[in-house]
Amino acid sequence: MLEGKTILIVGGAGAVGSQLTNYLTKICKKVIVLDNLTSGYTDLLQKSSNLLFIKGDIRSDSDLKRCFNEAPDIVFHLAAFFANQKSVDYPQEDISVNGCGTLKLYEYCALYGKLEKIIYASSGCSIYGGASMPYVEDVVEPMHLSTPYQITKMLGELYGNYFIRQYNLPICYARFFNSYGQGEYPGQYRNVIPNFIYWALQGQSLPITGTGDETRDFTSVKDIVQGLVLMAESDQAIGEAFNLAAGREIQIRYLAELINKETGNDAPINFKPRRSWDSKPRLLASNDKARRILAFNPNLDFESNIAETVSWFRLNWSNVLKNADFGPGMSSAVRG
Repeated sequence: MLEGKTILIVGGAGAVGSQLTNYLTKICKKVIVLDNLTSGYTDLLQKSSNLLFIKGDIRSDSDLKRCFNEAPDIVFHLAAFFANQKSVDYPQEDISVNGCGTLKLYEYCALYGKLEKIIYASSGCSIYGGASMPYVEDVVEPMHLSTPYQITKMLGELYGNYFIRQYNLPICYARFFNSYGQGEYPGQYRNVIPNFIYWALQGQSLPITGTGDETRDFTSVKDIVQGLVLMAESDQAIGEAFNLAAGREIQIRYLAELINKETGNDAPINFKPRRSWDSKPRLLASNDKARRILAFNPNLDFESNIAETVSWFRLNWSNVLKNADFGPGMSSAVRG
């Protein structure tokens, strides 16, 4: 149980991190959040007397020293240079944050030497390469990865395995699948669901890169937070990887039609060529291991979850407009 624990969440102001933070501040002794706010937002964090927010960087020695001076019991590593298209456009920054930053955090964890658990946010959408579906945790093909982000997410697991063997660090791996939900703002390098909702609420055509028959294993942020907490509480999680996934496929065409219906958007869908790195027409994970060991129980009511997310957008529209990030870049993750 996490009651009475001191928790460090690296990347704790993003969509997943903020909901994890807001949950843990209600039950834990203290929660420390380290976030440089490049893709995190303090307005997502509920005020709490036991929350310490540190604006800083995972690559900074002084910032990490300040975090570990608070004597954490458990570390959640959610910080990342996100995600595929951004890593294609800026591969050196990707390896700096996701590679060197993760390595530095592991080094500090080893030097500190008092942690009960380290939960690393990996990416099931990334690391399985050409493995057959549904993806199971023990079968990965790292030689068939398509972007720098996928490579560095796998690198985080490989470094983790080294630190487990060499320093006996209690690391486990949470493999996320296409997260969505409240607290995720739209942007050039953000996920498809917040972008679709953002455009649909403005009456714009939704762009699909591909035929629309492509599928993804969309998983709500609430379910991912549930899985992270269960991993932190389970002694059986150490050294293991878990797919935090809904375990069912949703067609992108159906997603667009559902969001148009929920928002009252009559604009037609706009089909575009698939992005060069996007080699997976399907994504589907098995969550059997997480269900069996952690008692993970995701909410599969996709339609209600989308309706709830649209409602959050409407209620927080001023912040959505303020934080939407569609600045110039080498190539957009979602619009041509």
